[in-house]
Formats: sequence, C-alpha cells, structure tokens
Amino acid sequence: MSDNTTLTVAALQERVDAIFRKAGLNEIQAGALARVIVAGERDACKSHGIYRIEGALRTVKAGKVKPDAVPELLLQEGSAIVKVNAKGGFANPAFELGLPALVERAGSCGLAALVINDCTHFSALWSEAEGLTEQGLAGLVMCPSYATVAPTGGNKPLLGTNPFAFAWPRVGQSPYVFDFATSVAARGEIELHRRAGKPLPEGWAIDADGNPTTDPEAALAGAMLPFGGHKGSAIGTMIELLAGIMIGDLTSPEVLDYLGTTTLAPFHGELIIAFSPEAFAAGRPGNPFARAETLFEAIVGQGARLPSQRRYVARAKSEADGITLTDAEIKQLERLFALGLEAVA
Repeated sequence: MSDNTTLTVAALQERVDAIFRKAGLNEIQAGALARVIVAGERDACKSHGIYRIEGALRTVKAGKVKPDAVPELLLQEGSAIVKVNAKGGFANPAFELGLPALVERAGSCGLAALVINDCTHFSALWSEAEGLTEQGLAGLVMCPSYATVAPTGGNKPLLGTNPFAFAWPRVGQSPYVFDFATSVAARGEIELHRRAGKPLPEGWAIDADGNPTTDPEAALAGAMLPFGGHKGSAIGTMIELLAGIMIGDLTSPEVLDYLGTTTLAPFHGELIIAFSPEAFAAGRPGNPFARAETLFEAIVGQGARLPSQRRYVARAKSEADGITLTDAEIKQLERLFALGLEAVA
C-alpha cells in the first residue's frame, strides 16, 4: 500500500491557497503565495515548496507581515523605474502587480527596473525571473535577506544569503535561468539537513566560535559561508548595496535587528532589472536570440548541462503526472488547514 498521494498542480494550488485564506490572508496575498510555493514543489525544489508554508504562517502570526496588505503601484512619467510598495505584505503579489508596468517600460526604454519596498520575501527568485522571459525580456533579480553569512575572512553573520537570479528568453524552449544564494547553500538547505539528521558538507558553515562545522545545529547558531570565497562575499555585498541601500530599504543586519530571529521570513526590498535584447542589439548584425542559441548549443555540445534543466524535467513530469507528496506531507497540509495560525509556534 502506497504512502504517497499524487495531486495535480491545480489541486495542490487550491489546497495551499485554502490554507493561507483560512489563516486570514486576503485573496491577493494567498493567491500569489500559493502560486510560487506550488511552482517550487512542481519543479522539485523542495526547499522552496510546501515546506515554506509554515514559515510564512509563523511570520503572519508574529505580526511581521500584513496578511491583508494591498500593494500599491507607483509610476513616474518618463521614468524607467517602476516602484511597488508592498505595504508590509509579501513580495510575490507586489511583483505580480508591478510586472506589466515593468514590461511596458522595458519595451519603450530598452531596459527598466522594478523596485519593491516594504515586503516580506521567502521564495526562490527564478519564478520572477521566468516572469520576465515569458514577455521576451532578459533580467536580473536580487534581494538581501537577514544576516546569516560571514564575509570571507570574518567570523560572525553579517551578510544575507542574498539570492541572485538571471534569465534569458528562448524561442520555443524553456528559458536559460540561474538562481542561487550567494552563500554556499540556501539557509533552507541547512534546515532540511537538520530535519533529516544529516551532516553538512564541509565548507558550508562555521559555528558560533568561528570554527568550521558540519553540524546543522551548530551552523544555524553560527554562520554560513559565501560561495567562492571572496568572490561570493563581494557579490553578496553588491546585493546589499543595490537591493538594500540603493532602493532605500533594509540591509541584512537591519532585517535581523527588526525581526530579532531567523525563524521568520525576512522583511526588506527587492530589485528586478529587465532588458530588451532586441533594443540593445538594434543596429548590430545578427539576431540576439539566434546568437544565444549558438552559445547554448556549444555549451551543451561539450557535454555540459544548462542551469535549471533538472527543474524543467521535473516540471514536465509534474504537469503530466501530478505532484507526489508523502503521507507525512499530506497530513501536514491537513493540519495547517485545520489549525491555521494555531498550527505554528
């Protein structure tokens, strides 16, 4: 007898949406959160799938995010900068609100930026990057987090995991997308290792005394390390500057001061920059999309794999066969729906 349950993507989205609405989120907040969480589960990104529901509810219960927020679009005539004030809600509905204006400005100016302020962020950035490619745009997406990463040569948390995503549209194919934390691993991966009782790979973290550790508990009490040493540390700092200070929002240390804990989803801002490849390549020989395909074919031709290919394989399987959840995962969904905010500490 199987201990697994398979749901369609739509059916899982209904369940997740219902959990959030039962917990007091309005239609705008619940719908956007359900879409991004189910997208993570659909693409086999377990660290950003239904695992994230509990953290979102915990943040609502703590009063650090507004479940009834209605984001506000702020446009300035002639400017390539589009702003959305999330009004203390989650980043995802704010992004959905600002995307059409971002696409329009990028089309007319060649490039444009979307600034999201006063938002709570907990999801992967690739879903937002893909939102740009669906409109034929390339893009960069970035945001800070809370201070959980020690800069290279340091011994205490200062930077955030500071995710960074890039996407390039492809005609008739899934886009070229990468999305990674500027730490060695996403914090969610540390937590998943802790829950599974598995040691961390060496080089992921240090303990509270600044010593290398493979113990997830010690890592969570200490600090993660940046990927690539000083290179990841510099990119993480760049994101603090561009997606924190430059847009007038919180840096990762300020986020931690505001929340007082890393058990809640971080409250800060987000920066999305969209590019029109046709506009940038105008007047030059060759089609930018065709030339990109030549590059991609050369990469694959050497036996290398393009980023996100595993996600796209998982996505195709989920869309065809449904999303399979364990009995424990189904029971957790049922518990979250039944108890709402009372299900979380």
